[in-house]
Amino acid sequence: MTSVGWLLVTAGAGVALYAYVGYPALLALVGGARRRPAPRAVPGRWPAVTVTIPAYNEERTIADAVEGVLRQEYPADRLHVLVVSDASTDGTDGIVRRYAGRNVELLRLARRGGKTAAENASRPRVTGEIVVNTDASVRLHAGALAALVRAFDDPSVGVASGRDVSMSRLEGEQNQGESGYVGYEMWIRDLETRVSGIVGASGCLFAIRADLHQAHVPEALSRDFASALVARERGFRAVSVRDALCYVPRTGSLRGEYRRKVRTMTRGMETLLHRRHLLNPFRWGAFAWMLFSHKVCRWLVPWAGVLALLGLAILATGVPWARWLLLAAAAGAALGAVGWLWPERRPMPRLVSLPAFALAANLAALVASIKAVRGQGSAVWEPTRREA
Repeated sequence: MTSVGWLLVTAGAGVALYAYVGYPALLALVGGARRRPAPRAVPGRWPAVTVTIPAYNEERTIADAVEGVLRQEYPADRLHVLVVSDASTDGTDGIVRRYAGRNVELLRLARRGGKTAAENASRPRVTGEIVVNTDASVRLHAGALAALVRAFDDPSVGVASGRDVSMSRLEGEQNQGESGYVGYEMWIRDLETRVSGIVGASGCLFAIRADLHQAHVPEALSRDFASALVARERGFRAVSVRDALCYVPRTGSLRGEYRRKVRTMTRGMETLLHRRHLLNPFRWGAFAWMLFSHKVCRWLVPWAGVLALLGLAILATGVPWARWLLLAAAAGAALGAVGWLWPERRPMPRLVSLPAFALAANLAALVASIKAVRGQGSAVWEPTRREA
């Protein structure tokens, strides 16, 4: 039994270490040795851009979202804003109609279909060479749009993803761990961009060539993830643009973040299953390796953790350090449980919030993988309601 315990601990720890430490280390090594040529400049030319904003009952945020796009440091005559109302039942549509004279168009869907369905519906209305997809709940830096568009000066780029910045106006709020995770994710995308290109774009802000945007994505899948995959299939790269800042308010509660992660991870897993041929390294080379390492390995980490804990439990009878590690894991789980039960909207101490976020994120990955295997994903999305 001791050998089984060692095997389980080694395998579980190995998956987690590779996913979060080994993979970025290899990216840094490969990226440091590779230098891409400078993009071909196109001075003085700004392509026409359509900005799409899917919205469902966003009367609290839609005006600020539209104003934020209109305030972009980009030629107004080259900018078209398309708000796709996913059968909203509040005042969202009326607010958008007030901007009709400023090249802002409302497309109302007769029935709710979800975010991807709304993005699919935008395709016949696109007028620009570049399509920028963003959310009603986020805010853009004034130079974000121009930075995204300039990425397409490189003819190899098909998708340009913004840089998410996790923000909060509250001190000690429940979801502090999200900020560190988002920063880590943006760092990984910077490394991937240096090597070959990112494997998935930000759902809050990304730009895509109009012909690639015309690709149909099934409603149950994630278009931001699928866009990077479609681009690769057609010979383009997806890149992360450091200067295209997108300010994303953190969710106000840990339970809300858990539900969001279950939804987004389930859609992500189903999207990869739909295009699993891209995992073939003999056909797609380094991209297949990056896709497997970034997505599949990270989704496997919670399951690897279960194996490692089981291995520690087997070793604990005869190996002192295994008992100490089990006690440490139990203490972390206890703190996470305290955070899970913490009253919503009340500030949570960092000592509790960080293990609570880790527990919620890993539990969400476990639940999402089960839902994805069972085909229980949902196309109709309930937008994450974030703090102003």
